[in-house]
Amino acid sequence: MEGLLPLWKERGMTSHDCVFKLRKILHTKKIGHGGTLDPDVDGVLPICIGKATKVIEYLTDSGKTYQGEITLGFSTTTEDKSGEVVEKQAVTERISEKKIDQIMDSFLGEITQIPPMYSAVKVNGKRLYEYARNNETVERPSRKAQIYRFERTSELNWDQEKGLLSWRFEVDCGKGTYVRTLAVDTGKKLGFPAHMSDLTRTASAGMNQKQAITLAQVAEYMENGTISEYLLPIEAGVEKFPRVDISEAVWQKVKNGMRLDYNVFGLPTMPDQEIALFYQNQVVSIYQPNPKEKDKLKPSKVLRNEV
Repeated sequence: MEGLLPLWKERGMTSHDCVFKLRKILHTKKIGHGGTLDPDVDGVLPICIGKATKVIEYLTDSGKTYQGEITLGFSTTTEDKSGEVVEKQAVTERISEKKIDQIMDSFLGEITQIPPMYSAVKVNGKRLYEYARNNETVERPSRKAQIYRFERTSELNWDQEKGLLSWRFEVDCGKGTYVRTLAVDTGKKLGFPAHMSDLTRTASAGMNQKQAITLAQVAEYMENGTISEYLLPIEAGVEKFPRVDISEAVWQKVKNGMRLDYNVFGLPTMPDQEIALFYQNQVVSIYQPNPKEKDKLKPSKVLRNEV
């Protein structure tokens, strides 16, 4: 079995839990996921099966869409509602929707984030969440993230009694974006401690909520022999690359991993990015410019050496 599975990860499970269960359901060990989701977050989790595990890195590099909720009034250790409260400041006056929209717009483009302590980022060989669980502090490296769209999608909900103000949002973002941190930083710009009070990933790696199926459905379709109908081909994982169809003669060279001149592929100019090579409508390899040889391309990932 091979292909890409748009899984709907339910809350209360880690991404690793899903992979572990799928290995049992699908009776195969070669399974991986393309982009971690926190246990408290549900949504689309791209799963790679068999040879499709070779395209995992391309899935994790792709854009994602989330729907969630930001709450002003207190912040937490984990930057979401599951953590311990670390700072409180009641929202005693209603903030205008216009001001909130302006602050959200200010995050569009490339931003700098400091990853939350409860995250999988490695510092000195240890993941940040390991330091956090041991009550250790460590300097966290800042990182760049891309925000393509960040919009409020509901009216404001102001709870005067509790001093909380919340609203729903939707965000399109690039790889490595911490939406929890985006919620916290939005609050900071508004002058209040904040946290992400809800989150769902509705799209990832070109897979969306409508396509996704649950673990229970995977088990059902596996049992009745229809699971293949829900798998996407490996080719769906390389759609971001320019496609180049090659001849049988070129295929004989490509399958052996040869470095080749760009004009061998019928390209008018030397490409400045990776390209996906297709033979008989199947993706067989990803080639990239070779910095050591002028006008030559080399394989960066061999996906199939037989068709």
